[in-house]
Amino acid sequence: MTTPRQVRADQDVQWRRCASCGAFVYGKRLDRNRKVCPECQFHFRIPPDVRIGQLADAGSFRPLPDPPAPGDPLRFTDSKPYPERLRDAQARTGRPDAVLAGRMTVRGRPVAVAVLDFSFMGGSMGTAVGEQIAATARLALAERLPLLLVAASGGARMQEGALSLMQMAKTAQWIERLREARIPVINLNTDPTFGGVSASFAMLGDIVLAEPGALIGFAGPQVIRNTIRQELPPGFQSAEFLQEHGMIDAVVPRETQREHLARLLHLLGPSVPELPDAPDPAVVLTRPPATTRTARDLVALARNVQRPTTLDYVGYVFDDFVELHGDRVHGDDRALVGGLARLGGQSVVVLGHQKGHDTAELVRGNFGMPGPDGYRKALRLMRFADRFGLPVIAFVDTPGAFPGIDAEERGQSVAIADCILELSRLRVPVVSVVTGEGGSGGALALGVADTVLILQNAYYSVISPEGCSTILFGTAEHAGRAADALRLTPSDLLRLGVVDGIVPEPPDGAHTEPHTTALTVKSALVRTLAPLLGRSGRQLVDARRERFDRFGDPRLQPVVDWEKHDEH
Repeated sequence: MTTPRQVRADQDVQWRRCASCGAFVYGKRLDRNRKVCPECQFHFRIPPDVRIGQLADAGSFRPLPDPPAPGDPLRFTDSKPYPERLRDAQARTGRPDAVLAGRMTVRGRPVAVAVLDFSFMGGSMGTAVGEQIAATARLALAERLPLLLVAASGGARMQEGALSLMQMAKTAQWIERLREARIPVINLNTDPTFGGVSASFAMLGDIVLAEPGALIGFAGPQVIRNTIRQELPPGFQSAEFLQEHGMIDAVVPRETQREHLARLLHLLGPSVPELPDAPDPAVVLTRPPATTRTARDLVALARNVQRPTTLDYVGYVFDDFVELHGDRVHGDDRALVGGLARLGGQSVVVLGHQKGHDTAELVRGNFGMPGPDGYRKALRLMRFADRFGLPVIAFVDTPGAFPGIDAEERGQSVAIADCILELSRLRVPVVSVVTGEGGSGGALALGVADTVLILQNAYYSVISPEGCSTILFGTAEHAGRAADALRLTPSDLLRLGVVDGIVPEPPDGAHTEPHTTALTVKSALVRTLAPLLGRSGRQLVDARRERFDRFGDPRLQPVVDWEKHDEH
């Protein structure tokens, strides 16, 4: 019986050996599986035309004219002259250089696309590749098309010297021009993406995706080993490593890339400013509801571990949601989540503190206490929302920002301050909902909004009752007394003008009927967001600044005495 190992060399194309698990896979089976190993899910490298075939609607791709020939400006020769290397690569791949570009549709949505070819001199970027990336960006700008850039490259092309280095600046500045024009740029980085490509256009997209297991970085692992003489950690520079360290938004398997891309294009596409119906005005209370609960009882309810989390609300409230990860600096803090969502016909950016319902979830989310990585992720998404004109909806539920050594080392105060400042200047509507705990500056970092709502059994305070008691009395035993004194209940906050409305909960709390509560929150968001959509960016910013300017000014501060109000 003939085994795969015994197949003659001219028949090897029928079988492929997986570089990850060593399994031999029949070629046609591998093709059916999108060139992904069925045994271990290793993603084989694929040429640009195959990539486009997997992503584009059938027959929709239209190529751009070929890039100009690079020439041989340095008269570069190693073991063979550069022109000879080019001819060899051209004969092997059937294309003039390491890029295929054009326009296509994905689920009916048009995009400009450029795909690098690693089989052409390692996908290296010389003048021809840089010019073709620029040409694709020009197409995107002229026709206002989203730009998709698929990278597979060892970096800048050595054979073109400093001219290849200049392509990093050339391509980066075209990404910036698309940013200025508010045209989305999406990166899909595949194995490998290194050097001058990773340090320019491949990591500058509004959204950065990667294939599982793809190696992505600036210096290659062998260069790093030889330079610093250290062993590298497991998974170093893999797509999964980069997501954990906040550098990319998602690791997307090949089988779901087309659908994932289509969802992003839909969410980033034109919004139809139609919100779901919210006929019941009682979903937002503008007068304090009757209650027999003490402030301490309310704090206990706000902290109930079974209360709906941000991701619970996301699942109930929005019609679609794509989570985006990472701060692009250091990490992906799971205590703060965010992404793109759809509310009726309106795309929005959602942000929120994330706790959990069991020990594992609470530990993963650091009990809802973000560090600088979380707030910088929020900051990145705030700017994203502003660039594309998307309203921001924020869910606040945190005991406070994480008070740790590493948080201080990485600039906790700066990260929170930047979020507060950024929210104050966003030219899009911002609605914040305090769903549980509203703890100090860690809460306010998501709370500088046009409208602030609070659930009936939530609280919002400058400090926790226990912290207040400890500072004033030297012990946390007087937390109940401190809770009363802090006036942190929704009724108190409404009277002080800190919140604009109270969202009612089921009699025994949101955790007893999470679905019902979420539908009420959805209706409250719709009623609140609708009137804001018609305001200009200047009107929103001015009104938001006036809102916070009035606190502390006795001439402007809206403290309501409900008993006197009722007399009138």
